[in-house]
Amino acid sequence: MTGLHLYIGNKNYSSWSLRPWLAMTATGIPFTETLIPFDFPAGNPRFREISPTGRVPVLHHGDLRISESLAIIEYVAELYPDAGLWPGDAKARATARSISTEMVAGFRALRNACPMNLRRPKERIVLSENVDGDVARIGTIWREALAASGGPFLFGAFGAADAMFAPVVTRFDTYRLVDDPRTLAYMDAVMDHPAFRLWHDAALKEPWIVPEDEV
Repeated sequence: MTGLHLYIGNKNYSSWSLRPWLAMTATGIPFTETLIPFDFPAGNPRFREISPTGRVPVLHHGDLRISESLAIIEYVAELYPDAGLWPGDAKARATARSISTEMVAGFRALRNACPMNLRRPKERIVLSENVDGDVARIGTIWREALAASGGPFLFGAFGAADAMFAPVVTRFDTYRLVDDPRTLAYMDAVMDHPAFRLWHDAALKEPWIVPEDEV
């Protein structure tokens, strides 16, 4: 079977693309990538050519097409069990999957109010109570996981759950949403990871501007 090929959107904006890219890069899973930018008002017509949902990210593996970030991560974790994307302990693994799923399904107020934008100057904006509630819940998730694992990442070593929350780390940093020392220390660990730095540095060099993500 051919190798893994990941199609992604703009590295500056595409939070869902960041997740599987970071999970695979950080854990040494080999893959190639193609970036298709959001350079049309409603995305890019090319997405329909490579993705069953018309969105990115999408992973190609031979004739298999896998969309949705968490599904991609689950698939590559099965292909590469020694990569350690999920914790070895059953209880910790269940918790990691639970909070990763919560990330997929929740926190819409935060995502809508504070788009991922790695080039944006760092400053706080006026936010709703719903956003504050999302921020508080995420802070609780992180602190509980770090207390149980001892850090520096949510379950000790960098894994799938960290990749799923990495775009939130950027949002907290860009929009100056938190000041808790434990939360900031975790954010620093993620942003200092070599894989994240690769993505971040590439994002800063991109020429594309997506107006709806420029809050």
